[in-house]
Amino acid sequence: MKRNVIRRKPLEPKSGPDSEAESRDGGVQSVDRALSIIETLAEDDAGYRLSDLAIRTGLSTSTVHRLLSTLESRRFVQFDRTESKWHVGARSFTVGATFARRRNFSAQAVPYLRKLRDLTRETANLAVVDDEFIVVLTRMESREIMRSLTQVGGRVAMVASGVGKAVLATWSDEDVNVIIRHHGMPRLTEKSIVRPSDLFKELEKVRRQGFAIDDEEACMGLRCIAAVVYNDCSEPLAAISVSGMTSRLTDDRLPQLGQTVREVAAELTVALGGVKPVAKPA
Repeated sequence: MKRNVIRRKPLEPKSGPDSEAESRDGGVQSVDRALSIIETLAEDDAGYRLSDLAIRTGLSTSTVHRLLSTLESRRFVQFDRTESKWHVGARSFTVGATFARRRNFSAQAVPYLRKLRDLTRETANLAVVDDEFIVVLTRMESREIMRSLTQVGGRVAMVASGVGKAVLATWSDEDVNVIIRHHGMPRLTEKSIVRPSDLFKELEKVRRQGFAIDDEEACMGLRCIAAVVYNDCSEPLAAISVSGMTSRLTDDRLPQLGQTVREVAAELTVALGGVKPVAKPA
């Protein structure tokens, strides 16, 4: 299945302090740099000091400051003078929220996420694939103590997440190999899957049981159980999951949690007019 994939290219040095030199892909370099700053700020809610932001983006402090000043005037970033740190601004949120609104199933999914949260007493998440990463659209927070790996709008590698593996299990081996070639298989924890052969075995298991498990593969101490929500063409539209600490998502709970997530995903599929694929004979 062919997919359109957008990939950011490395920033190239400018020819002068105020030039608008174009990068090789035809994009204006200052725009690319400004977007890089916004993306970097979105990685950490605590914000960044100017010097740290320059290091993270690989740009000079003068260039970063100039771009930040422009972005601040348009409210895409904001400056906390108390801590001398820069943060994502309100305008970035307004523009970014269009992504979730375009996927108008987010609002329809809320009652099902609430049901999943109440049935499991864990945090329920709705996520989609974007640029070969998993993006969390919305969630219903657990009333229990919870450490979240990814915030709403955050991105995580597909091979290291329950939601990602649930979606990958619906893809062909060829498409999965594309993900591996483009992004590798990073070792995020000692339990991360880092060999393609092990990943393909895991995906076969996901196909058999109908749900995927992230067993501390992205963050030690956290587990996630996920299942796919399908569209009217029986293709993955999104995925829902429950996530929580391993002390609560114990081994003996995993089968029942998996069944619950799978059932709620099936209900949401029907509510959205989707169709679950017909199981192929063994």
